Amino acid sequence: MDFAFLAARAHRSAPWPAGPWVLRMAWHGLLFAHWEVPAAAVAERLPAGLELDTFAGRAYVGVVPFEMRSVGPRRLPGMPTARQFPELNVRTYVLFRGQRAVWFFSLDAASALAVWGARALFHLPYFRARMHIETRAEGFRYTSERIHRGAPPAEFAADFGPVGDRFVAEPGSLEHWLTERYSLVAANGRGKLREGPIHHRPWPLQRAVATIERNTMGACHGFDLSAAPDHLLYADHLDVVAWALR
Repeated sequence: MDFAFLAARAHRSAPWPAGPWVLRMAWHGLLFAHWEVPAAAVAERLPAGLELDTFAGRAYVGVVPFEMRSVGPRRLPGMPTARQFPELNVRTYVLFRGQRAVWFFSLDAASALAVWGARALFHLPYFRARMHIETRAEGFRYTSERIHRGAPPAEFAADFGPVGDRFVAEPGSLEHWLTERYSLVAANGRGKLREGPIHHRPWPLQRAVATIERNTMGACHGFDLSAAPDHLLYADHLDVVAWALR
């Protein structure tokens, strides 16, 4: 991983975090599929202390499949079974202490060790899943079936890929609002909220096409995401570092 991106900070929409980052990762072959959902329906599923963020009064729920690579702690090698694996998250957008952030309703991953570590260290709602990514000339075939004991069922199957040239989203655009966020929020076992800062270069985005065959990822959260997405974006690769929760 090339860490030159750590020196590029002017594009950040959040202050630079204090202290050293603790985790590195790279996100590959990422699809942003977003559905417009009634704001009240999303807001009522957020914990106390979080404010729903909207774009022109509209709320969005995203399903984001991709592949994690190069995962590992700072200055240490990654674990063999948690260094590279498919992941899929269901997310929305919030304001926490005045900063734009991401709230995850769920995160599915094919690595049991990564699921355990993310639950224990970052208090994120990770679930084990049986997942497969097939690379094709026009993009990817991506499938996921949750197998986490005691968790509600959830499935996703889609073909997707990029179209058009890469671009960096303009501030004030929907694309910028959806993607340029440098913080996640998690709730610990007592329901107390914690912020997890991240850093990366500006998203190298492309438009996307997707054929989604199955998508029950939002059902257990009360969201019907079975219709075609309202908005699609693609990113080929992004190097990321993350700080501990604070």
